[in-house]
Amino acid sequence: MSQTPTISFEFFPPKSAEAEAGLWSAFDRLAPLAPSFVSVTYGAGGSTRERTHAIVRRIRQETAIPPAAHLTCVAATQAEIDAVAQDYWDAGIRHIVALRGDPPAGASQYEPHPGGYAYASDLVAGLKRIGDFEISVGCYPEGHPEAASLDADVEALKRKLDAGATRAISQYFFGTEIFERFLERCARAGITAPIVPGLLPISTIPQLVRFSATCGATVPDWIKARFAGLDSDPETRKLLSAQVLAEQVQDLLRLGCTTFHFYTLNKAELVYATCRSLGIAPDTAPETRLAAA
Repeated sequence: MSQTPTISFEFFPPKSAEAEAGLWSAFDRLAPLAPSFVSVTYGAGGSTRERTHAIVRRIRQETAIPPAAHLTCVAATQAEIDAVAQDYWDAGIRHIVALRGDPPAGASQYEPHPGGYAYASDLVAGLKRIGDFEISVGCYPEGHPEAASLDADVEALKRKLDAGATRAISQYFFGTEIFERFLERCARAGITAPIVPGLLPISTIPQLVRFSATCGATVPDWIKARFAGLDSDPETRKLLSAQVLAEQVQDLLRLGCTTFHFYTLNKAELVYATCRSLGIAPDTAPETRLAAA
């Protein structure tokens, strides 16, 4: 490698005290790897708004790592979303991951909220009116499940970037050729902003299949075959998961990627091992760590 890759991590707000301890333990393990930022997700319909805010505020106040707060268009008016964004700005949080969001519980399809931001491109433009946020947006190498076509999906991405987004972070995928074809479509559409591959460690195949059914990602047969018969063998699954993730990163490096975003699922082991395989050494400076909650 001609340069050390740039990395970032995603965490999600926990639902219990025990899960919160797990979150901070994972953060404390990964933070010394000096990610460029860590993002914290936002539940459907703003269901984790306060937990998300509390986590990003703590990271902002107690570490030197920039936090990025997820924000969606779902179940809120423009004024309500603007107020959340203004709270983030006032708390010194300068990076937002702007997403349309999934339909709220009980809804079969997405409908823009009356008086709300209809789509992520509208949200990006609204955030830029509030402050000069750094804004990441999502993209889908295999196409958003609701997109009319792959080309239409790339055009939607271009609108988000043209509205002021800094970069796009991809949905997870398996197979470098999928990402390569996506980059080619983006280039043909005139997209020049950075597109960061999003990588997901495999926990179990049933869980992966459930995740993938909702986001349009393909679980290839070779992955199912590699993990076949291991549902009750977590140690072997971990070894294979680390191998799959390391192989994917190496393939993407050969493609020319130098920046990676890891969906940690609030667990550190596999992501930490992969980052070390990239030559990323931990920084032992105390400002990269958080004391356990």
